[in-house]
Amino acid sequence: MESLDQQVLDAMGRWHAQGHRFALVTVAQTWGSAPRQPGAWLALCDDGRVQGSVSGGCIEDDLIERMRSGALRAAGAGPTLVTYGGTREAARRYGLPCGGTLALVVEPEPDLAALQQLQQGIQAGRLLRRRVDLRDGSVTVMDAAAGPEVQWDGEVLTTTHGPRWRLLVIGAAQTARFLVPIAQSLGFAVSVCDPRPEYHTEWDVADAPWIPGMPDDVVLAFRPDPHTAVVALTHDPKLDDLALIEALRSPAHYVGALGSVANNEVRRARLCEHFDLSKDEVDRLHGPIGLSIGSRTPPEIAVAIAAQLVAVRRGARTSAPAAEAPWPASRTPVCQAG
Repeated sequence: MESLDQQVLDAMGRWHAQGHRFALVTVAQTWGSAPRQPGAWLALCDDGRVQGSVSGGCIEDDLIERMRSGALRAAGAGPTLVTYGGTREAARRYGLPCGGTLALVVEPEPDLAALQQLQQGIQAGRLLRRRVDLRDGSVTVMDAAAGPEVQWDGEVLTTTHGPRWRLLVIGAAQTARFLVPIAQSLGFAVSVCDPRPEYHTEWDVADAPWIPGMPDDVVLAFRPDPHTAVVALTHDPKLDDLALIEALRSPAHYVGALGSVANNEVRRARLCEHFDLSKDEVDRLHGPIGLSIGSRTPPEIAVAIAAQLVAVRRGARTSAPAAEAPWPASRTPVCQAG
């Protein structure tokens, strides 16, 4: 499954190949309650087709009408700023909740070379910044590093595109097949490791490279950072524990493991007692993995895992699963605080 950015870029590429004109709209800033955040894209074709969204409501309808009438795409016009909302009447008209206001940068004739450069970079797994200068209409694309995803000073809009987050999946069984495309749609660049040859020969999920080797070596080579998640799905402690040991010692923002409440209680005790992990390190483990939504089948489990990845990434509070209740006295780990 493609990311939202890639879907918008692909649509504009198709429309151009078909001889259509199109416009690109980007959310630059929001005030109050807004359904989409700064950086969100909407592509508008001259025949009324759309890809992406900037509000999920009536603003799209107004933009489509303006695109069809030609008001949004005057020939030779450069990028401009359009504001929706600001008054109760405008909020009611355009479906903006709580009197919210949206500032949109509208490019009636997007720079095709810059769009192609951006698309090729994203497909190559690069993190890129796109800079739109309303003062002279220039658009530039450059490599990006860590920093704000969106910057707007009233004249220059800079947005970040590409895989800002990475996910390493240990285990290529059925749950992984459902999790990978969901995670990709959420903006994760996904890689898979499973040393079992019978799973390797059957792995055919698109855009999810297979990394050979034992899980602990793969995690070390992956060099997890605060934008990395590691999930262990083999349900085999000989494989999962190896990956978890290195992942829990790393700066990875999320580490999770498949298994029942009882299995994860035993796993936590084992990691503390036999692998010299501290209590703080083991406490970072999400297990049973995923939000508690009653999931049972592989696709349901994949949804629960993806939901927890989003919750942790956004800093949302989630109810503690049963596995995080106090351990029975007979199984209390001997972790040292630290």
